[in-house]
Amino acid sequence: PLEMSAKRPVPFLRQVIPVRKKVQRDPRFDDLSGEYKPEIFMKTYSFLDSIKKQEKEMVQKQLKKCRNMEQKEKLQRLLNRMTQQEQAQKKQQKLRERELSLKRQQRELAKQGKKPFFLKKSEKRKLDLAEKYAELKRSGKLESFLNKKRKSNAIKDKCHLPSQKNL
Repeated sequence: PLEMSAKRPVPFLRQVIPVRKKVQRDPRFDDLSGEYKPEIFMKTYSFLDSIKKQEKEMVQKQLKKCRNMEQKEKLQRLLNRMTQQEQAQKKQQKLRERELSLKRQQRELAKQGKKPFFLKKSEKRKLDLAEKYAELKRSGKLESFLNKKRKSNAIKDKCHLPSQKNL
């Protein structure tokens, strides 16, 4: 049996053999769960897209039928969140596809005997920006986007100018 301290009274029910605590493990950070690969994850859980689509349609139907303003507002927020998540997922998918295509090109060049060339972060950003502008131009929203950009830049410039009080 375990020795107990004589300085404090012995509990009525004392544990002779310590009970092992259950170790909780988080599969996101545990090596036992394997390595996270987004392509495999998307393939495995692709059935969720159809379920999400059905739920979105259901929310839209409820929104049309709803008369209560509070309920309607809640449903509208839910619908907005769903659409934003969908757009974010599409954006991530595009980024992943672009990266994969760049990797394929590098592999092809390596097979031909050429040295691989990897883009810097700044160059990747420039490519992303160019693609964004092309997309905006196609959709016809480029002018409004540029106007917003100009306004925000003007406001930032105003902040950096010395104020009248300081002069």
